[in-house]
Amino acid sequence: MTDRPALLIMQRHLAPLTAFLESVWDVYRFWEGPPLEAAHDIRALVVAGEFPLDKALIESLPNLQLIACFTSGYDRIDVDWCRARGLPVTHAPGVNHEDVADHALGLILAARRQIAAGDRTLRSGGWTPDSKMITPSLNGQRLGIVGLGSIGEAVARRGEALRMTVKWWGPRDKPAAWPRAGSLLDLARDSDILVVACKADDSNIGLISREVIEALGPSGLLVNVARGQLIDETALIAALKDGRLGQAALDVFEDEPTDAARWADVPNTVLTPHTGGATTEAVQGMLGLLVQNLQAAFAGEPLKTPVPHS
Repeated sequence: MTDRPALLIMQRHLAPLTAFLESVWDVYRFWEGPPLEAAHDIRALVVAGEFPLDKALIESLPNLQLIACFTSGYDRIDVDWCRARGLPVTHAPGVNHEDVADHALGLILAARRQIAAGDRTLRSGGWTPDSKMITPSLNGQRLGIVGLGSIGEAVARRGEALRMTVKWWGPRDKPAAWPRAGSLLDLARDSDILVVACKADDSNIGLISREVIEALGPSGLLVNVARGQLIDETALIAALKDGRLGQAALDVFEDEPTDAARWADVPNTVLTPHTGGATTEAVQGMLGLLVQNLQAAFAGEPLKTPVPHS
């Protein structure tokens, strides 16, 4: 093992981190091939929390000290499994929740006010003197939020600013400025717009089921800025195609990158490629926490932002 710690970046979309990390540490990229020759040098994995860990790989790295999650969410990381092996996990909390809430608001506006559709209409020559696109006002719309964590609260504040009435639901009650629905189904029935902003884990995969989608109904808008696995995507697509759901605006998908062909004939959708929290400022903040956690781990000091015990 060399004196210079090595890092292994696991996901290809994290490749830009290489330029910021390699001046201090040796950096390997998993998609270029497992670095078998460096197995004894690798002391940290750099990962995105929406991807499951390669446990066999971890067990082949004898000097691994840290699972460094670049993102705030760590839902696909088996934290208990890591801890049982003496591997702490860090993440980047409190950095991009306001940006994700901004993106949720943008999706609501793009869908309800038909901004993306209007752009396509104009560019295709569909704007004529005798045509006018009429869309609903957000004033008085009932905004339901699934999960009132930092993102959900930020969405709620923005909804109020746009004159919407806000309710929320989560499995555990908490003091809040907005009323909590009795159940997820009740929230869906009482909402014009349903925003999914909760954490994902093994217990709530498919939380937004066909029943919830149908409760939101043919004039409802479903927005997801959390994790794609929270929604039964096949049921969602079927409901959009046959009109049981009015609209969907999605930033996250069941499999990422999602197959464009899967959405080619799905009506009344606004889709973005998981960019809700990917602002310049947020990425800089996440990078800063990543570096601080790596430095602390290699120096034997307390970690900056360890994943808390549940």
